[in-house]
Amino acid sequence: ELISSLRLKLQRLWEERELVLSEARACAERGEELEAMVRDVCKPNEFERYMMFIGDLEKVVSLLLCLSSRLARVQNALRRIDGNTDAEEKQSLNERHKLLSGQREDAKDLKENLDRRERVVSGILAKYLTEQQLQDYRCFVQVKTSLLIEQKDLEEQMKFYEEQLERLENSIP
Repeated sequence: ELISSLRLKLQRLWEERELVLSEARACAERGEELEAMVRDVCKPNEFERYMMFIGDLEKVVSLLLCLSSRLARVQNALRRIDGNTDAEEKQSLNERHKLLSGQREDAKDLKENLDRRERVVSGILAKYLTEQQLQDYRCFVQVKTSLLIEQKDLEEQMKFYEEQLERLENSIP
């Protein structure tokens, strides 16, 4: 029953992931339309700023999500430490926690810098775009970020259930 339940949950997550990927493709198409419009109306250096921001948006958000996920796994491992855990493993986990915490703080700084750059890009675009076009741009940035977060969350859930399923199947003779 438990195996069947886990498989059903995994199937639902796969279906949800397909929907998110479909939304991501639609968002990417919208991004290409925006890119063409921005290329047409902006100066080359302004267009370059726009493109750098859009490229860095995905990188920085993905980096933050990845580091947060890895940090959460290390924190969970640290919570499971007991008297039977050897000192070397404890030290390794503590070092990884410290390293990942520092990296996440650096990534947060990158995100703050990216947010400032977004305001600069918005200011540039405000000179050329209509209010509706500017709203479309802001919506695109927000949706792109949300979809990245949703994709990462689904991948983490799927990984968790796959690991649970594998452990359960391996425990049955």
